[in-house]
Amino acid sequence: MSKQRRALVTGGSGDLGGAICQKLAADGAHVIVHANANLARAEAVVAQILADGGSAQAVAFDVADGEAVSAALEALLADGPIQIVVNNAGIHDDAPMAGMDAQRWRRVIDVSLNGFFNVTQPLLLPMARTRWGRIVSVSSVAAVLGNRGQTNYAAAKAGLHGASKSLAREMASRGISVNVVAPGVIEGQMAADAFPPELIKQTVPAARAGKPEEVAALVAFLCSDAAGYINGQVIGINGGMG
Repeated sequence: MSKQRRALVTGGSGDLGGAICQKLAADGAHVIVHANANLARAEAVVAQILADGGSAQAVAFDVADGEAVSAALEALLADGPIQIVVNNAGIHDDAPMAGMDAQRWRRVIDVSLNGFFNVTQPLLLPMARTRWGRIVSVSSVAAVLGNRGQTNYAAAKAGLHGASKSLAREMASRGISVNVVAPGVIEGQMAADAFPPELIKQTVPAARAGKPEEVAALVAFLCSDAAGYINGQVIGINGGMG
């Protein structure tokens, strides 16, 4: 690799995002670790990457705020193109749809789906000029199978599938791949609340939660040179759930 590739990971300060950042850094990328509001959490991930001999920096902005994203990306692009984008930012705010208010519906979709557009769109032309790029969005098994209480979250994540398949068709001739990974139950804060061990045994054929590092390994492979011909795909990583 002549020039070090730069990777932006949104939601890079969470359990899964942090694992993705560390793996991409270990594979040689300069990683821009994004947090929503808590810059200190992103800086903690950066410190870990630097301690391991990698290269990283931290940034904070709300992916749902188009103007804030625009300003942040303009500053980042001043240093050159970003060739790897991992759209991992997402929130869930669960309720049965019959009892869900409009704000809860909109905010969840805003972060995952509008955030995907706000972050990815400005990076496309600079990436295309390099004739190499990798865009990976993190979805969920809920977008594939559905999940009670998550119509908003499943809608947002399923939207990433259609957008990614379409964007892959637009960008493939420029050496850019666009894929989605759809994790099932993964260890960490988001899963701990919703999935007690007994429920995991009942719902996951592998009878265990996945590890953030297992998802990170898949994401990093999709971001590698070797994965260039994998394009427009939604790849489940869910212990056999579906």
